[in-house]
Amino acid sequence: MKTPNFIRLCLALIAALFFVQCSSTPKTRIENNPQMFAQLSTKDRQLVTHGLIREGMSRDAVFLAWGRPDSVSIGINRGRESENWSYEGQRPVRSMNMNMGFGFGGFGYGGFGYPGLGGFGPFGYGGYPMFGSGTSVTYIPYTAGTADFVNGRVVSWKSTAR
Repeated sequence: MKTPNFIRLCLALIAALFFVQCSSTPKTRIENNPQMFAQLSTKDRQLVTHGLIREGMSRDAVFLAWGRPDSVSIGINRGRESENWSYEGQRPVRSMNMNMGFGFGGFGYGGFGYPGLGGFGPFGYGGYPMFGSGTSVTYIPYTAGTADFVNGRVVSWKSTAR
């Protein structure tokens, strides 16, 4: 009897940890990394708490402000090693759908019946065309922001309008 409750508790804890990881905000990242936040300048601390970055910021400051990047690429920029952090977002796209299908219903007319009930007739399984319409939502990925680093400092950045 105690085993199912224990399993439920474990699953609940795993789900809670998953949702906490997915809802990372500047506030939660600062709370989880107080030493990293303490090493920032006063100006950078103010920006980070609002999720903003600027040229000259360190990688740690960008991490605290924007979180872990979705992709990192490394290259050369004017003879110096550079690094690009890219962040993805998802935009909802709504569309109107018109659907048509063919379904098999219960006791309908014009379908195939049970042999004992006369084959075709009122007790057969009938096929009826079905029509439907409605909206659907699809999420399209897009680049929400990028930060370019040279020597561990932001040299340029781009972000979608907030």
